[in-house]
Amino acid sequence: MQVMKILLTGGNGMVGKNILEHLKASFHTIFSPTSKELNLKNYHEVENYIKIHQPEIVIHSAGLVGGIQANIERPVDFLVDNLDMGRNIILAARNNGVKYFMNLASSCMYPRNAQNPLQEDLILKGELEPTNEGYALAKIVSTRLCEYISRENPEYKYKTVIPCNLYGRHDKFSPKHSHMIPSAVKKIYDAKKNHHTSIDIWGDGLSRREFMYAGDLADFVFFALDKFEDLPQNINVGLGHDYTINEYYEVIAKVLDFKGTFVHDLSKPVGMRQKLIDDTKLREFGWKHTTSLEDGIKKTIAYYKNQKSND
Repeated sequence: MQVMKILLTGGNGMVGKNILEHLKASFHTIFSPTSKELNLKNYHEVENYIKIHQPEIVIHSAGLVGGIQANIERPVDFLVDNLDMGRNIILAARNNGVKYFMNLASSCMYPRNAQNPLQEDLILKGELEPTNEGYALAKIVSTRLCEYISRENPEYKYKTVIPCNLYGRHDKFSPKHSHMIPSAVKKIYDAKKNHHTSIDIWGDGLSRREFMYAGDLADFVFFALDKFEDLPQNINVGLGHDYTINEYYEVIAKVLDFKGTFVHDLSKPVGMRQKLIDDTKLREFGWKHTTSLEDGIKKTIAYYKNQKSND
């Protein structure tokens, strides 16, 4: 294993915390400033930080993230904040001679009507999903910027990892701001606690989603660090298979032993009907996730219960 000096953005987010918790994190020197310690929206702050700490590689996991409702209500913030953070950290790294960069993007960059499974070359090949278009546009710009930098100077290995949807420890469990799984965990947990007999699901529950346990993405990050030269320019990271929204609710209900029924609210937005990544490059690269859906849900719920007990 090559020991590296790493700058990790977003260390207080779900992805960043899972990276810092990974067993292999202790083998590296990792700088992970908070947003108060480093304002990624200020280019000069970012450049000065890199000049002082001189990382060998940057892992960019910071971002303004949220569920479908937050994206619909705040498209300006999701576009501008993520755009500013991405361009600042990428350009500051390039301008200060950092040769390696891992940009964490999102599968929401793919066109809404693209054929599934979604291949890496489909970026900008069609209209985006309107409910998270701002966030997707920002991630596309960062991805293309990494491509351009590597194209202009092949010594600079600026590569993009495109995870599927994620869940797990350190997730946000707020119905207004969280993604589907943590929102469902809180909803079903509260329903059982309050002896409710039914739970609402947005839409018909038949939309398909691919959610990977965040700890597995952290495992991929360290796997990729050891083989960074071989890492494709853009690579999907996920399960390679998906489940319906209803199936996710059923697994969460099973783990929480909730016996109630589900009621579908057809007036609510559902986003893309399917968003499944193509894992061909991932398999060729030699990595595979290890956490099953039920095990991941159990770990997530255990984390949520622990957080509740400490509130």
